[in-house]
Amino acid sequence: MPAVANIHKRHVYGKDAHTYYPVLIVGAGESGVAMGCRLKEALGTDQFRIFERQSGIGGTWWINRYPGAACDIPALFYSFSFAPKKNWSTLHPSGPELAQYLADVCETYQIVDKIQFHTEVRELRWIEEDEEWEVLLSHLVPGTGDLSSYDREQLVINEGAHSVYVKNEIVRAKVVVSGVGGLVEPKTWPKDIPGIEDFEGEIVHTARWDSDVDLQDKNVIMLGSGCSAAQVVPELAKPEANVRSITQLMRTPPWVQPDLLPPKLLVQWEKWMPSLMTHVPGLARFLRYNLFLMCEHNFLSMFTDTAYGRMMRPKLEKAFLDHMREMAPKEYHEILTPNYSLGCKRRIIDGTWYRSLHSPKVSLTTQPLTRVHARSVTIGPGHHYPPGNDSNDEAQEIPADVILLGNGFETNQWLHPLKVIGRDNKRMEDLWAQRGGAQAYQGIAMDHFPNFFMLFGPNTATGHTSVIFATENAVNYTLKFIKPILNGQVSSYEIKEEAELAWTKNVQDQLQKTVFRRGLCSSWYITADGWNSSTYPYSQIHYWYRCTFPIWSDWTAKWTRKGAILQGVRKAVRLSFLLSVLAALEWLRKNPHQRSQLLLALLAGKDWILSRARSLY
Repeated sequence: MPAVANIHKRHVYGKDAHTYYPVLIVGAGESGVAMGCRLKEALGTDQFRIFERQSGIGGTWWINRYPGAACDIPALFYSFSFAPKKNWSTLHPSGPELAQYLADVCETYQIVDKIQFHTEVRELRWIEEDEEWEVLLSHLVPGTGDLSSYDREQLVINEGAHSVYVKNEIVRAKVVVSGVGGLVEPKTWPKDIPGIEDFEGEIVHTARWDSDVDLQDKNVIMLGSGCSAAQVVPELAKPEANVRSITQLMRTPPWVQPDLLPPKLLVQWEKWMPSLMTHVPGLARFLRYNLFLMCEHNFLSMFTDTAYGRMMRPKLEKAFLDHMREMAPKEYHEILTPNYSLGCKRRIIDGTWYRSLHSPKVSLTTQPLTRVHARSVTIGPGHHYPPGNDSNDEAQEIPADVILLGNGFETNQWLHPLKVIGRDNKRMEDLWAQRGGAQAYQGIAMDHFPNFFMLFGPNTATGHTSVIFATENAVNYTLKFIKPILNGQVSSYEIKEEAELAWTKNVQDQLQKTVFRRGLCSSWYITADGWNSSTYPYSQIHYWYRCTFPIWSDWTAKWTRKGAILQGVRKAVRLSFLLSVLAALEWLRKNPHQRSQLLLALLAGKDWILSRARSLY
């Protein structure tokens, strides 16, 4: 293999000594794991390194440890096609089971030793004369990488840089692949709510759960009603949690999908299906394909503004509301009835939340949190929902020992806090700001940033299916560009500016025709100024097609001498073949009496090939 494809040390005695990596991967979540495994499987190389800020494998499944954390997509489809798991313990397995699955995949593909933990990739800078990325790494005090960027900054302010950073290191890479993901940085305390400095209890974000927090006999405030909050509240409402009270503060109600399997059937699934899928050939694959098709149908019926979507969405909304009225306490029916279209916000795919609202410990309210005190909070006056109701609910002070934040992530700060500086000293964040918001060609590449590929980049999130499927498509697409670089045929690939701009315009135009924009809601998909950098406006069949068949003319390739020679040979062979075909056709035109003889010769050749094939078996 050429030197470009091998890890090696450079200038070992010099001040500029550094390590060179053919492929450097940022993050050991599902995207980074998928890229590492497929580099070994598809390209046969282990000459890469995965740098992970946190302490373990799994990304969001490593760090999200709140009670009830689980997958909201059936796990049979929330697993890699190249490493399927057939014996999931349940339909929607827990976070620990998912994290263990990702760790097991790394072990199977023998890439555990390729992952370097407690290491933050802080800056990428393209070195034009060398056509490489210069990468600034920060080696962290073990455990500090599990903190949010905000918490690390506060730790540095309060205790000094040595409390977080051990040392910095400069390395080089030919190709950089970002597996940073979208749900990384949790939102901080809402700045418009005063009194937080007076609070004497604990404040915990669900994305940075502290297992040492004592909830026994405590009054808990749950801020939010999204997917994480809807998984935490049912767990805390259980008798064994021994929580004194749970007050959940909701701004707007989510749509909650009825259970895919009712509780009694789920028990039978857990009893029989792991064994059946393991031992019945083809069953797991058959169910996976059916789940995929079901999810794609959900896209057409829930998210598109087509005649079919407009026909199906009201029917689905009625089914969801019927489910809510059946499962939730009657006193909450009004505030649990959404006033926006199904699919506009991420829906909750779990029925335990509605059931938990029957607990005498749980209280659900839409009154706003207006102030925090030492051991209590004030909610009200008024309420967030439903809008247009003139009742003026009086302010009330309720006891609070622990405040749980389920207020989501900074979803529109892509790559944050990583700084990416490309060709002509262009900064990624500045280029995005100039163009209206975060964007990327197929969610993977940006012009001015050669040999830089994003997995689960802007506009690749789906509201209807498995993110792992989308990730695999992006990985397989990226491998088509990495292969000729490692083979020494291409020194760099860069998406053309006009191709990126055209792609982004098309995406933003198509999003206007989906429920994401027409559903009359505000969501984490869209920024305050209306830019959607999160969701994909087409089906995943469309994304699979675009990733399977690249449009090579949208890219600029800088060929090496070796690559240029091979490219010339290929063109010559194709041209020779074309000329031969044209010459043969012209000869047949001039010699029509030879056509039958040629046809007989071809048929005789076919018969000879078939007879030889039969003799081999």
